[in-house]
Amino acid sequence: MRKGHENMNRFTTPQPSRHNSPTTRAQKLAYLKFECQDLDRAERFLTDFGLSVALRTPELLYMRTADSEPFCYVAKKSDKSAFTGFGLHVASRSDLIKLSHLDEASALTWTTQPGGGEIVQLQDPSGFIVDAIYGQEPVPTLTHRPALSFNFEQKMERINNTQRPPVSVPEVLKLGHVVMEVAKFQQSCGWYTRHFGFIPSDVQLLPDATPAVVFLRLDLGDTPTDHHTLAIAQGFMPAYSHSAFELVDADAVGMGQRILRERGWRHAWGIGRHILGSQIFDYWQDSWGNKFEHYCDGDLFTADVEMGIHPVSREAMSQWGQPMPRSFTKPKLTPKAIRALIHNVRYSPDLSVRKLISLAKIFT
Repeated sequence: MRKGHENMNRFTTPQPSRHNSPTTRAQKLAYLKFECQDLDRAERFLTDFGLSVALRTPELLYMRTADSEPFCYVAKKSDKSAFTGFGLHVASRSDLIKLSHLDEASALTWTTQPGGGEIVQLQDPSGFIVDAIYGQEPVPTLTHRPALSFNFEQKMERINNTQRPPVSVPEVLKLGHVVMEVAKFQQSCGWYTRHFGFIPSDVQLLPDATPAVVFLRLDLGDTPTDHHTLAIAQGFMPAYSHSAFELVDADAVGMGQRILRERGWRHAWGIGRHILGSQIFDYWQDSWGNKFEHYCDGDLFTADVEMGIHPVSREAMSQWGQPMPRSFTKPKLTPKAIRALIHNVRYSPDLSVRKLISLAKIFT
């Protein structure tokens, strides 16, 4: 076990932990699912962010990255703005059949989404919809600029040449990860490790040694994969935290900040380098406050790397850069959120008034 702090004790809860024989092992994060009041405005933000339109109808907006995924984001026109779930690729049709036998899973069906394929729809313990997908057809990749060459003291690769990255929207290479807040932390962690084979990369603990955040990666055996494809944080209600999209290098992250700032979008946090995952990051918000992260240079782990345990704190979020603003994690206390808070403190085994106070001291 890796330890991020010499005095940290192992947590006493069953989760997060690896499952010895999961139902399936997810292969990749496929897409995010939103509901949206104004598809035109969503398209403007995402285009300025670096995504491209894959398909547009009066009721649906599909956006894509430069990789071969047919789409990475879908928004359905609605009278409210909400994150509803995401899609995960599985390795075979037999995996879909196994998932279709779970309680409350849909039957295996063909999907009419871009790329087609077969799908089984599930609902996680927090109510998010998870589409398990197999057989989706890839699309031709889009071009993007290559990574820049850098001069170092002992390794000089750019002689008699200047460094001039293009002043333009940076091309997004791929959808990297999604982060959610949940009230049912233990149950949610167990569900994703049991049914999709996620592996805990790092866990952050509260002062009483209960887990507050877990970073989960795909189990691809010896094939390196991102430090986390899914992260789950203890919250007082189910909520979307943010999603992250990979760019080619740090100059692309910086250019993304310049372009988004010039076009009037709202900045959330950055630029900095995370500690867990190591990404160089920059966060932005769409018109409804949904956060989207540009990143580059993240950690890659195989299945061999054991779980790390660390204390949770604001200082544990980055190695350098702007301190995390209070607004980044401050919840919107709407009447609906207050009702959910009261209900979940009463009925969620993972929540207590003492834990909420601990979380509030750290993050708000």
